[in-house]
Amino acid sequence: MGGTLVIFKTDWGDYISFAQRMREIADERGVDLLLIDTGDRVEGNGLYDASHPKGNYTSEIFKQQPIDVLCSGNHELYKKHTAEEEYLVTAPDFKGHYLASNIDIINPISGDMAPLAPRFRKFTTPNQGIRILSFGFLFDFTGNYNNTVVQPVEETIKEDWFQDAIRDQEVDLFLVIGHVPVRSPEYKAIFTAIRKVRWDTPIQFFGGHTHIRDYTVYDSKTTALESGRFMETLGWMSIDGLSTSSPKYARRYIDNNLFSFYHHTGMNESTFPTEEGQTVSRYISEARKTLQLDRLIGCAPQDYWLNRAPYPSAQSILTWIQGRVLPDIVHEQGSERNPRLVIINTGAMRFDIFKGPFTLDTTYIVSPFTTGFRSIKSVPYEVARRLLLVLNNAGPIYEDSESATGFQTSMLAPPEQISIKHDIIADAQDDHSHHHQIPLKSASVREEPEPRPGYTTKDDAGEDGDDTIHSPISFYRVPNCIQAKVDFPEQQNEEDPETVDVIFLEFIEPWILMGLKFLGEEYQTEDVDDFARRRSFTSFIADWVDRNWEKDC
Repeated sequence: MGGTLVIFKTDWGDYISFAQRMREIADERGVDLLLIDTGDRVEGNGLYDASHPKGNYTSEIFKQQPIDVLCSGNHELYKKHTAEEEYLVTAPDFKGHYLASNIDIINPISGDMAPLAPRFRKFTTPNQGIRILSFGFLFDFTGNYNNTVVQPVEETIKEDWFQDAIRDQEVDLFLVIGHVPVRSPEYKAIFTAIRKVRWDTPIQFFGGHTHIRDYTVYDSKTTALESGRFMETLGWMSIDGLSTSSPKYARRYIDNNLFSFYHHTGMNESTFPTEEGQTVSRYISEARKTLQLDRLIGCAPQDYWLNRAPYPSAQSILTWIQGRVLPDIVHEQGSERNPRLVIINTGAMRFDIFKGPFTLDTTYIVSPFTTGFRSIKSVPYEVARRLLLVLNNAGPIYEDSESATGFQTSMLAPPEQISIKHDIIADAQDDHSHHHQIPLKSASVREEPEPRPGYTTKDDAGEDGDDTIHSPISFYRVPNCIQAKVDFPEQQNEEDPETVDVIFLEFIEPWILMGLKFLGEEYQTEDVDDFARRRSFTSFIADWVDRNWEKDC
């Protein structure tokens, strides 16, 4: 939201201007434009994470954009206070446009359980009079704080309110938005439920969570669009001939930058901005200055990639964390030199580090989470040394256990890996499984200038969805967790230690305890101690950069 990455050069104010300009064009043509937001508006940007309380500026910024339908993501529900902010601030800000079809919350004022927001919304578009019935879902998420309840989608769609709603005969379009992958059992269940009673009414899904550009076709009158991650992409979906027997669908993935905005509005630097957009951009700029988000912490000596370089390698951000940062975190905490294993989940890293300035804002972009470290002392090494193997390769052990509700190991790795099941190498494009966001092999040599590296998407509609031509980039899957050995014997002929301390991020504690149980060691929550006073991983990264990287970029 302003200042995140140089290649985008846009902020929320520019998005407001773009929406206003596109609505003007829609009104001139007598068509309707709807704005959709599918959640995860918190965490991952200094403007949210650096303020006290968190989100102190962003709630005011977000509400300046008139969004037609929006919903919650999973990140809004991890912490008690963020869920309460959604209920008390965000949902009221959007006056009935915010939907929560399967989320309840304990009202922080009354103590009663209540829907986070309205379950559905029916409205009529202003230009064409299209009658739309909309819902807002979250995938079957189980990692939420205990002040909220996420009801499984398959249970929700059996409830009377949903069954009554979909039987409304005065509906031209079912609009289902959600923080839900577009190729998911949850959306398939909703599609099937609607089709059982409304076999011919168009249904449009908008999804999220897996951080990819994707488009899929359910039937001749039902499609679903997912628009990437971190607002790098504005997904564009059009339906022409909605009331006919054969509507025409088109989708584009628009890079979020001013060049795209100028192109699609037919405007330029002087004619594009609106007063409302500029006001919000000024507010963002002032907030960033107040929070000192551009304060230099250090200068990254090279690019470090989360998924664009293989792990392990010198270009991998995980190799850097494993080899340099984690050992220093442990050594900072005292003079003890007993052997320790330090484990983090790779999903704790959210983005790449680019060569050059590493600012306060960068810290939150790379790893925004407030989770700290925990430890279990004196674990038998013969057990502890196998723990990483279990975390990375024993998904069924977690997911099939009767006590393993919410223990999907996919929650440990970057979300993109939910959909991308194998490595994608940019210079070896001859064998791809279908429906993955993949580098696109050019059919001809392009003239200068060379396209920038970026998304090259293949989906159910083909390979022409990306609004901007990019050169292909690779994607390498990474393990669920990585581990650093600290203060182990340096000589190979020395005996292994009898016991080690196991240190890990608080977020993965349930997986750690269950993994140890599977390996024959029973530990309970009371056996786990705080490490470094639960100081956040984010702050450790910032301090390491401050101490170890040069300040002259």
